[in-house]
Amino acid sequence: MRGLLAVVAFLALTLLPGSPAYAHAALLRTSPPAGSVVPEAPRDVTLTFSEPVSPVADKIRIIGPDGQRADRGKPTVDGNVLKIELREDAPKGTYLVSYRVISADSHPIPGGFTFSVGAPSATPAALPEEKVDTTIRNLIAIGKAIGYAGLVLLVGPVLVLTLLWPARLSQRGPRRVMWTGFGVVALATLAGLYLQAPYSTGSSLTAVTGGDLGDVLGSQYGIALLVRLALLAVAAFLVRPLLAGRDGIVDRVLLLAVAAGAALTWPLAGHPAASPVPAVSVVVDALHLAGAAVWLGGLLMLALFLLRQADNRELGAILPIWSRWAALAVSTVLLAGVVSGLIQIGTPRALIDTTYGQLMIAKIVLVGLILVAAFFARRWTNNGAADNPRPLRRVVTTELAIAAVVLAVTGALTQTTPARTAQETAQLPAQPVIYSSTLTSSLYTLQVEVDPAKLGDNAVHLYAYKADGSPLPVVEWKATAALPSAGIEPITFPMLQLTDNHASGQVTLPTPGDWQLRFTLRLSEIDQDSVTATVPIS
Repeated sequence: MRGLLAVVAFLALTLLPGSPAYAHAALLRTSPPAGSVVPEAPRDVTLTFSEPVSPVADKIRIIGPDGQRADRGKPTVDGNVLKIELREDAPKGTYLVSYRVISADSHPIPGGFTFSVGAPSATPAALPEEKVDTTIRNLIAIGKAIGYAGLVLLVGPVLVLTLLWPARLSQRGPRRVMWTGFGVVALATLAGLYLQAPYSTGSSLTAVTGGDLGDVLGSQYGIALLVRLALLAVAAFLVRPLLAGRDGIVDRVLLLAVAAGAALTWPLAGHPAASPVPAVSVVVDALHLAGAAVWLGGLLMLALFLLRQADNRELGAILPIWSRWAALAVSTVLLAGVVSGLIQIGTPRALIDTTYGQLMIAKIVLVGLILVAAFFARRWTNNGAADNPRPLRRVVTTELAIAAVVLAVTGALTQTTPARTAQETAQLPAQPVIYSSTLTSSLYTLQVEVDPAKLGDNAVHLYAYKADGSPLPVVEWKATAALPSAGIEPITFPMLQLTDNHASGQVTLPTPGDWQLRFTLRLSEIDQDSVTATVPIS
């Protein structure tokens, strides 16, 4: 059994995708837009994600042009919208926003962007790069694969010992396997709780603080794993009278309810929690997991004990019953797997183009091989395997060997962005990029914005400032647009004064090229000057 766990751990490590696929939610837009220049400092900075998120403590900051923290208070989250308040005395210049949040399926999303108030300035010194430690990400996947293996070790003995085990055979070996399963699942769960702390904060394995662990324990992920540990303890208490033959219908119903509750903790701490239909995904994933645990756990008991120790008469009674159970378990696994795959993959194209889809194809192929082996196992069962169990034992061992690889691939899938999310992220339209430039004359500084800087109608906004950055009143605004390379002479377009230092106009730019937008500002009866912006239009 130690060899099986070692194979699972090794394969989980080698099958993990090499590229960082940790971001299971995408940043859709920001306000102010990334890279934009706004005339006045906003009250807060808003980030909108594709899924609900939760902030990581002290990992969301705004650094002002003076190099100091410009955010105030704690960031707030409303579903998929994160708001960070900006201090009231925010100076003009460029701001750096750095963030790290946790998506609904427990994966960290780090990132950052800049925006400017009034006019761009030198970008504040960048904070240490927010990233996800690949080693920690791999360890989490390995821990999950080992946890799945522990579940197989646990479910198989409980199922067979309580319903199929011959009275004359000793229970010592299966009980050892069962308690090993309890221990493996518990240790994998505890490891998952600990690893989630550095995974969320971006720290190292040895730099985890009590506060980091407290944040994990208070999250949906942490609560799900704590509930799993509690239900494991209850199950360990309930299973003893069952194995001793002192059970009743109430004990069996209670154990079944505890097992169902524990099965739900896996999808509640993973991708299904963030699917478009979380209630369906959680239930379907729990059924998928339960069916696989029953199927593989039963096969493990056949390979390790029953096909070796039971006599012909006992096998003749056990194998037909197990064959029916296995058929039901396999049907559950396949049906639930198809529904879950349709939800998480979304489109046939995503199945091919994404890492998640490619891993899913590998898993489907492996499960297909197991089904082929199961077909031969069922045929041998119906053709006298009780009299000659050796061929059946070889086939069952083959099924278990392939299943070990399936568990490794499943562990990798838990740490890979679902295909639907990866494809949706790739297809997200880029945030609007407007032309923005600061022009300087001997009399003023002019902030120019052309939106969207594309062929057709464009909005033009002008903001006039003094040398010290304070608003500059303008008496008259004039604007022209020309495209010398295409022989288009200057065309005058009107500017409407909105405030003393802000004017807006509308211009149609019908031809691609580097348009020359010339602006003349009159500040008094005698003070007047012009500046020109070259705006690329495509």
